[in-house]
Amino acid sequence: MHAGTGTPGPAPDQRRIAMAQEVGPDYGNWVSPRFVYGPAGVGVIFAASGVAWRPLVFPAAVCLLVAGYFAYARYRFSPRGGNIQTKVRDLLLERLEWSGQGQALDIGCGNALLTVEMARRYPGMQVTGVDFWGTNWAYSQRLCERNAKAAGVAERVSFRKASAAALPYADEQFDVVVSNLCFHEVRDVADKREVVREALRVVRKGGRFVLQDLFLLKGTYGETDDLVATVRSWGVSKVEFVRTCDAPFIPRALKLRFMLGTMGVLYGEK
Repeated sequence: MHAGTGTPGPAPDQRRIAMAQEVGPDYGNWVSPRFVYGPAGVGVIFAASGVAWRPLVFPAAVCLLVAGYFAYARYRFSPRGGNIQTKVRDLLLERLEWSGQGQALDIGCGNALLTVEMARRYPGMQVTGVDFWGTNWAYSQRLCERNAKAAGVAERVSFRKASAAALPYADEQFDVVVSNLCFHEVRDVADKREVVREALRVVRKGGRFVLQDLFLLKGTYGETDDLVATVRSWGVSKVEFVRTCDAPFIPRALKLRFMLGTMGVLYGEK
């Protein structure tokens, strides 16, 4: 509700669509505001209660520290704070060796940050973005389409709702497949290596793939050497792994395991 009006204001998604139309694409922020406001709210409640019951002072401090950390991360990901999320996207694109022709698929496209840039850089390419667009993030297919239109690439970009674990495409349908920090978020498959395998299924023979995720999480993907060997065993002709978490522009505070500290890229040719 708008204060003093008694009428509901536009939904967050509608506001962001309007912004994209007026000032260009709006890719949002990888750190949701709820990671800031949730701990902050609990911390304030604990702090107020701690006046009467001192044991609550410590959890209040912890909650406020968590809120402060995510507020810092959100700032650093934003254009005003260094635009780290765009730079992370570009770490992926640096590994893409391609003529710029054909069909490309962006798995877990979010708000189309990578999808739109692929279309912008490669005018001869048709790019499809897929995402589940669940409730955990302020992303939507409609906003993706608005961002593509605002960037002037709407005629070469399309979007579709789908799970990364069950892509609705034929084997070897795409010349290029990319994905940026999506696979570890897929909930409908326990073994995240199977999500990698599904992505590679739709790459044509001789096609390229560049997949960036938290591949250094051993509990999720195992040892990276074993992961690379497994990918080769699926009939992939060339595959390499590079640690992108070591990029110099990433602040030490953002190199925690759950943030960017276990990030790497699997790339190669099928």
